[in-house]
Amino acid sequence: MALSTTILEIVGQPSAQPIPPSIQAAGNFLAQKYEQAVQGILLYGSCLRAGTDQNGLVDCYVIVDEYAAVYSSAWLARLNAWLPPNVFYGEVDVEGHTVRMKYAVLSLEDFERSVRPLWFHSYFWGRFAQPTAVMACTSEAMSQRIISGLGSAVLTFLGNVLPQMPAQFTAKDVWATGLALSYGAELRAESKGRISTLWESNQFYYEQVADAALSAHFSNVKVVKRNDNTHYELESSGWKKIKNRMAWIVRKVQGKLLSILRLMKAAYTFQGGADYLIWKIERHSGVKVELTPAQRRHPIWAGITTFWRLYRQGAFR
Repeated sequence: MALSTTILEIVGQPSAQPIPPSIQAAGNFLAQKYEQAVQGILLYGSCLRAGTDQNGLVDCYVIVDEYAAVYSSAWLARLNAWLPPNVFYGEVDVEGHTVRMKYAVLSLEDFERSVRPLWFHSYFWGRFAQPTAVMACTSEAMSQRIISGLGSAVLTFLGNVLPQMPAQFTAKDVWATGLALSYGAELRAESKGRISTLWESNQFYYEQVADAALSAHFSNVKVVKRNDNTHYELESSGWKKIKNRMAWIVRKVQGKLLSILRLMKAAYTFQGGADYLIWKIERHSGVKVELTPAQRRHPIWAGITTFWRLYRQGAFR
């Protein structure tokens, strides 16, 4: 589906904003680390929203041409292809300040496939529908190709969420519903107010991109503008709603299993992975877990033995 110029302009807005030097240093570190394999470096998450790396990890995606060009280890390349992405930890010193980053490696082919409607699970298109900045790219043409992928993620996200909406709704309603559904399809260690915080931090972006997408790409949606208020009217069959709800139930079950597998994989690829995961769970949910020395030596076993305890304490939703 050809994307409207308006959508491309909106999803490209985060890339046009100035990147703080400390965060840009993280992008430069990754570009140098992966050299010719890099097609683009993407920034997303809390550091993009806050405009600073203080009290957090810089979240990045490294888009590469192919996995075989990235790893000297064949099994890491196979893991990345089998269950993308591989997640790693890195640090860079900027004038005595340590910038910490969490970055995921994803091939350009997997990126472009994962934001299209045929990609069933929401893990990728649910993330890339949110504000994402292209920090570095091999060319302007590649930058536009990646931004087009971000626009596709928005359409895929909305297309999978609309059948769950009532006959009348607002941009806030559709994003809140969609984020809740996509978060529910993973093991998310998030507080109850997380979605409201995401909306408030980028309300203008979410309103703009929803209006552009719903106006140009969904014929069953009518845009109603009155004074400064905009709402949407949806025509949708009951059977379509049922099929969509069934799909989200499957995504939820599938996503929990995939999340466990990704956590196990991250325990090996992510330096200090066990400590990071426990820190993130505590940061978002308030649930504190202490790892024993034996669990640190065997991160997979630690994940299996602590998961149920964390779940019962409400760390995952």
